[in-house]
Amino acid sequence: MDNKRYHALDGIRGFALLNMIIYHGIWDLVYIFGFDWRWYQSKGAYIWQQCICWTFILLSGFCYSFGKQKLKRGGSILLLGFLISIGTGIAMPESRVRFGILTLIGSCMLLMILIEQILNKINPVMGVILSGCLFVLTRNVNEGFLGFGSWKWIALPDSWYCNLITAYLGFPMPEFYSTDYFSLVPWMFLFVTGYFANEIFRQKKLLQHLEQHKIRVLEWLGQHSLEIYIVHQPVIYLIFTLFFSIGQRELGLNSKK
Repeated sequence: MDNKRYHALDGIRGFALLNMIIYHGIWDLVYIFGFDWRWYQSKGAYIWQQCICWTFILLSGFCYSFGKQKLKRGGSILLLGFLISIGTGIAMPESRVRFGILTLIGSCMLLMILIEQILNKINPVMGVILSGCLFVLTRNVNEGFLGFGSWKWIALPDSWYCNLITAYLGFPMPEFYSTDYFSLVPWMFLFVTGYFANEIFRQKKLLQHLEQHKIRVLEWLGQHSLEIYIVHQPVIYLIFTLFFSIGQRELGLNSKK
């Protein structure tokens, strides 16, 4: 068990968190407050969003081996994911979250407890290659295909896409909707890729290079990423609501003058 603090990892996580906050802030402006920003539906915005979530999931897999009380930690994160699903379903049913990123990370951590001994028998370099290839192969399963990006190699049976259980696994039924959807397949493979990358760093004695401070602000954000993730959307929504209500009030007063 490793008790050291790897500040570089905190900084990377903090940078991803900062990007996520900005991305979600723009999402609120476009989809809740009605701003017409077409770039947000562009390929560039999609790549930005994917870079954010890939970073979080890879880092979660990389840091899994550092954790203590893995069952408790994984169960707590999974529970938070379910609470967010319930909360958004009640408060914002049109923007509800089903099987979001916390549900995924919590599920991955719990599954890793079951399969870690098996994974440890695999050479880490081969593990990165295999899990990375499986992620690429299954990236489009949510859409009904094996493949990655615009490559849709093999169509999967429609019968696999039938209910919430299959949606949790990666095969959502046609009417399924979620504003933040990360199913076990393909994202578990990316988590495992991060796990094997950690094993490579251990074997090559590279972890010591991650101990140095870089940017303290980003490192602080990374150290408190879970707490910030939980509260950031309500805070952003409240700030925008207050800002626009004050702006409308000022416009009303000026028009009366």
